[in-house]
Amino acid sequence: MGLVDKLKKEFDLATEWLAFEIHPETPPEGMPLIRMFPRADVDGMTRRLNSMGAPFGLTFQKIVHISNSRLSLEAVEFAKEQGRFDEYHHAVFQAYFTRGLDIGNIDVLAQLGKGLGLDTAALRKALETGKYRKELDERKTAASILNVNAAPTFIINDADRIVGAQPIEVFRERLRSL
Repeated sequence: MGLVDKLKKEFDLATEWLAFEIHPETPPEGMPLIRMFPRADVDGMTRRLNSMGAPFGLTFQKIVHISNSRLSLEAVEFAKEQGRFDEYHHAVFQAYFTRGLDIGNIDVLAQLGKGLGLDTAALRKALETGKYRKELDERKTAASILNVNAAPTFIINDADRIVGAQPIEVFRERLRSL
């Protein structure tokens, strides 16, 4: 069970996930991480991610390639319409962070959908035609207005915010203080 699921259960929370493209400047084919972040300590980052993910059963592989996440965000919107948001969102996360797959690749996204029983022809068509692009662009504008510039960003009661991967206790303290 992930952090959000634990908190939802513990505090009886209603949540809404909104897509946010972290690095829209990434080319469609992606790029080597070291090119985007020349001074990155990739091994240190991987150790920190694994340390933070361990309590939730999450493992991270060493990321060497940054995917363009735009199509994956659109695919998640497709899955949301099919009532399979949580499963597909989790599958995309696992594909990228645990398996090292390119989530900017339509074939990878279709395979993830197929594994969950989604209509892959309809998924491909939605991605190829940009069915969700306008909606994602509108969310990007809304994020800018709200000064959201990092993921994850959690906005609580339209006011308080928690930015970045934080320990569960940070969330508990904030939620208890409401």
